[in-house]
Amino acid sequence: MNTPPHDQYLKKTCRYCRTPLPAAFLDLGSVALANSYVPVSAPVNEEFRCPLRTTLCPSCHLVQLTHVVPPDLMFKHYLYVSSTTKTFQKHFADYACTVREKLGNAKNPLAVDIGSNDGLLLACYQQESLRAVGVDPATNLAEEANQKGLRTLNRYFDKACVTAILAEFGKAHAVSGNNVFAHINDIHAVCRNVSELLDKNGIFVIEFPYLGVMLEKMYFDMIYHEHLSYIAVTPLTRLLPQFGMEVFDIQEVASHGGSLRVFIKKKEGRHKIEPVVSAFLAEEKRRGFDSEQVYRTFAGKVMKVKTDLLACIEKIRAEGRSIAGYGAPAKASTIINFCELNTRQIDYVVDDNPLKQNHFVPGTRIPIVSSARLETHRPDFIIIFAWNFAREILGKIEPLKQRGVRFIVPLLKIKETVPPDEENLSYQMI
Repeated sequence: MNTPPHDQYLKKTCRYCRTPLPAAFLDLGSVALANSYVPVSAPVNEEFRCPLRTTLCPSCHLVQLTHVVPPDLMFKHYLYVSSTTKTFQKHFADYACTVREKLGNAKNPLAVDIGSNDGLLLACYQQESLRAVGVDPATNLAEEANQKGLRTLNRYFDKACVTAILAEFGKAHAVSGNNVFAHINDIHAVCRNVSELLDKNGIFVIEFPYLGVMLEKMYFDMIYHEHLSYIAVTPLTRLLPQFGMEVFDIQEVASHGGSLRVFIKKKEGRHKIEPVVSAFLAEEKRRGFDSEQVYRTFAGKVMKVKTDLLACIEKIRAEGRSIAGYGAPAKASTIINFCELNTRQIDYVVDDNPLKQNHFVPGTRIPIVSSARLETHRPDFIIIFAWNFAREILGKIEPLKQRGVRFIVPLLKIKETVPPDEENLSYQMI
């Protein structure tokens, strides 16, 4: 597939407030789509690439990508599944329990999940005695969910979809969007559709990696083409009132290194606004989330991450030792492509998701294989790209450590084991 001209997908105005956007503060290069895995058996063709850059809206202060890739290129066939790890299985079980508690005494409540993936949250909703309906554009995942008895509409969450749900099920008591609110370009349409679908006392729950955590902990690998927006609370409070909605509660959750679960209601809804909302707004003001200098500083630190990690890899390779990767999430594609890594540096990447195995890491010829390869072709070092599951992964492969394999964890510091001489590096050696 040919790469389009850079300006073809350029976003000129803010998706929240329509203000003209300035130039990017961070440029990660022109890279392949993070979840577009090419089968190893496919003919060698040029992959679709698009600039991966971030900019700051000067009005509502939403951080967002400068370019918008058509969603069909990313979501029609999707290889990320939420049920793969025990971490997310527990996460969504707790999530469904929280939603049920927020609904109080609602009778026979209906929960609609936007971007429902393989139906993990739908199953958890059912465990909490909620009627559950999913909406997902990925044909393969919708089919899988329906086969498990989890009602899923294979489509985008547009006005026609809302009309269909209302006709068959009635008003929703809860609408959720987990790691999808940041994926949507026409967010105004989504907010209108949610408002139409929600019962007057219903709740809209969104979960997303928090901009504040990304800035503080240098989780720049959360930046990829699917993630159009990098959300803080302040821009949300400027978006939602346009659609008669407002934030009433916020919870911090551990997923993706640090996320927010934001609860939204209609203005006339019964839920009271909790003090945590104003606390977040004040803290974001204090930290300068409305200041471009904060993001320029962040961009400079991102470049240091690249320098540190490349120096580490080059030293290991110069000593004649081998390196593999563990985990092929989208964040791995960002790091690997930004650092321009290839098979001269990383022999292979293992991933527990069989849908990704026998594919290449997007934008590279690095093969993704099963974890069995770690036994037959044991490396000297393993880079844990899925660092948000680092503890779970380290537990699985502890025997390799006992046989002398060392682990490199980019970005994440596992505090209790960081040697003093690595405090200022962008990775941890274990």
